[in-house]
Amino acid sequence: MQEVAKQVYDFAGSNNPLAPLVKEALDVIDEGLDACGEDRVSISFNGGKDCTVLLHLFAGALGKRRSASQSALPIPAIYIAVPSSFPVLEDFIQDAAKDYNLDLFYCRPPQKDTIETVVTPAPGSITQGQDYIHPLPAPRGVGKAKGGEGMRQALEMYKAQFPHINGILIGTRRTDPHGDRISSRCPTDEGWPRFDRINPIINWSYADVWTFLRQLNVPYCKLYDEGYTSLGSTYNTFPNPALLVMPSTNPDTQPLPSASSIISPTNALTTVMSNTHAIPQPDALSPTEVLSTYISSIHTNPGETLNGTSMSSVNHYPSTFSSPPQYHPAYMLKDDHLERAGRGLNIQSVAI
Repeated sequence: MQEVAKQVYDFAGSNNPLAPLVKEALDVIDEGLDACGEDRVSISFNGGKDCTVLLHLFAGALGKRRSASQSALPIPAIYIAVPSSFPVLEDFIQDAAKDYNLDLFYCRPPQKDTIETVVTPAPGSITQGQDYIHPLPAPRGVGKAKGGEGMRQALEMYKAQFPHINGILIGTRRTDPHGDRISSRCPTDEGWPRFDRINPIINWSYADVWTFLRQLNVPYCKLYDEGYTSLGSTYNTFPNPALLVMPSTNPDTQPLPSASSIISPTNALTTVMSNTHAIPQPDALSPTEVLSTYISSIHTNPGETLNGTSMSSVNHYPSTFSSPPQYHPAYMLKDDHLERAGRGLNIQSVAI
């Protein structure tokens, strides 16, 4: 733990552009530990990229405060499982619990009380300028979102098991659902178990998260290397279509898709909707399938047009893949707004 402390505090004091945000996060953690009590603060850890950053920072902050004889003390932590989580994610959580010496409380609310609390808008809302990439405004409190009851029950179970814990570190960022309505420290909603919610990386961006993980060589869940950018349950989580690698005779020159590209998840979904005149069902159409369908539909000869645009002026891609689709790793996503483009349509989801 002392080694992690030296690493993160040296980084915070460096000239790296991310250093001020790292210092701010460490200060928020220290303030939370001082306010709640060093042995009364836990971390919510679900194996996602944001929580992985937070865990490394928390271990560093504790390592600086604890003496050598205290370094073996476990770190209090809670894992609230989503319905049907990825086995590889569960494996990563187990590994992290060992590596960071977590006293990890596994909490699995009843299956009927899903704890995936962020509503992904249905495709029909595209007519209002919204889609699964640009979601509708989030409810004001997680307790008011669908699935919030399961989350509340999980925290009640944790409070009953560990009544001395009164602060929980959470890896929420401003761009996350509900993130624009909270501060670095705030209490839980009325009617919920009483905890201080401590949000050290609230001001970090998607790119900041990946800069930290990669520059400090922090291990993370390998799903992110397979094109996943936001993880929920297996029911609603897919590789991000914005990171799809198009077949090419020269993969090294293959440009990354972007929000401004004619082949984007937004354009893909809009085109499919106009062709089907129906809302795709979640179990029949994933974001990846939407994009693949769109790619197939624009495989035309030079001179043909699509929505009035000459196809001779855009890239042409093969309409089929000779092998399973491949994806760029999550850290190569350049547009933060596309972070959740791989989440299922019209399904309850939670970002981690």
